[in-house]
Amino acid sequence: MDLPRTIARPVDHEVVIKKSRFLAHLAPARSVAEADAVIAGRRKALWDARHHCVAMVLGTRADQARSSDDGEPSGTAGVPMLEVLRHRGVTDLVAVVSRYFGGVKLGAGGLVRAYSGAVAAALDVAAGSGAMLRRELLYEVEVPVPHGDAGRIDNLLRDWATGHGAVMEPPAYDAVAHLRLLVPPGQLDTLAADVAAASSGAHSPAVGDARVVDVPIRP
Repeated sequence: MDLPRTIARPVDHEVVIKKSRFLAHLAPARSVAEADAVIAGRRKALWDARHHCVAMVLGTRADQARSSDDGEPSGTAGVPMLEVLRHRGVTDLVAVVSRYFGGVKLGAGGLVRAYSGAVAAALDVAAGSGAMLRRELLYEVEVPVPHGDAGRIDNLLRDWATGHGAVMEPPAYDAVAHLRLLVPPGQLDTLAADVAAASSGAHSPAVGDARVVDVPIRP
């Protein structure tokens, strides 16, 4: 099962509808406390906005959520924003849409479209700017080798990682060189076979714990 995506950095986008300005702000948040700090920051920065509506999704598997209409008619802002986040499959982020009222009432349907559309557009900006991250469950793998073999095996592993969806980690050194990488579960057997073939059976990878890793998505 694919894990929900997240964002690497804050993203802003403004939508104007019938003279009302809707300023959408997306920010990474790994906890309710982090999300609340983002919300407080937006309230302080945009103190003269009439509403600061909120939706957040938290947890590796997007199992925590919260929303607020902040004075807009019930169900016209926070919940539609949250539905966009759910539909787009994202987590560990908070969306704040601050509204400057333009003097023209939009009605319930108009508000739903405005708030959900502002969040959707901000997510599109995040995707187009390279701010989106996909999440993968990768296994920690270590290949211990003598210092004399470290350079050759390190180059081999870097080339291998590029073609197999793995991520190199910084090596560690003591009596031997500990070359480390993060490997998709379906590639563990392939790695073991390729390392054995490259070293005539002298070296073999040791598989450790699984870890959720954020990987940039190219625009």
